[in-house]
Amino acid sequence: MNITLKIWRQKDAKSQGRFETYPLENVSSEMSFLEMLDYLNSQLIVRGEDPIAFEHDCREGICGCCGLYINGRPHGLMNKTTTCELHLREFKDGCSIVVEPWRAASFPVIKDLMVDRNAFEKIMQAGGFISINAGAAQDANNIAVEKIKADEAFDAASCIGCGACVAACKNSSAMLFIAAKVSQLSLLPQGRAEAKDRVKKMVAKMDELGFGGCTNTRACEAECPKGISITHIARLNREFITAKLKD
Repeated sequence: MNITLKIWRQKDAKSQGRFETYPLENVSSEMSFLEMLDYLNSQLIVRGEDPIAFEHDCREGICGCCGLYINGRPHGLMNKTTTCELHLREFKDGCSIVVEPWRAASFPVIKDLMVDRNAFEKIMQAGGFISINAGAAQDANNIAVEKIKADEAFDAASCIGCGACVAACKNSSAMLFIAAKVSQLSLLPQGRAEAKDRVKKMVAKMDELGFGGCTNTRACEAECPKGISITHIARLNREFITAKLKD
């Protein structure tokens, strides 16, 4: 199949970016989207041109590195699919595909399609962990956890921190990301001891880093490749308000 790519090229965060057009012929429909970018880069290198910078790691929908805006949607046109899991068979022969990096002030462009998502790491460092002695791994089996809460915690833990929620939100809010991490820990007995401090510190860090607030448009939930529900944001709000009232 033949496709036309319109890809955002930007030298660094301070440079002016622009779209460049790349016709690509004889592309296999069985290629993943990232394999197609590899194919394009191999041609650019042969021609002596600068290859397109994009982030990737596991290519199995686990690491969250591969986030791209494809034809106006984070990770592309498929629901609950990361960019690396998207294949060209989902596109029509002869189509044009527009590829951009995440658009959020808190995710500055490093180069081309790569953005700096270190802000998520700073939020996690602020409180996304359990620091008390929760025992060894085998001790967890001695603490009973309700099935419903355990399932909810596992659902929240499926968040891969890709940033699609931020990219999709008109406010560039990180609320769904923080809510998933807060739920993941606060639903379990080991995480309750630090629940109040955790939610306050993570929300404060989010505000400090320039992420916007949540206005419940649900764009984050719609574009999340792991289907994280905004019910976790409701839990985050309850945890935060309760912690503030007790202060």
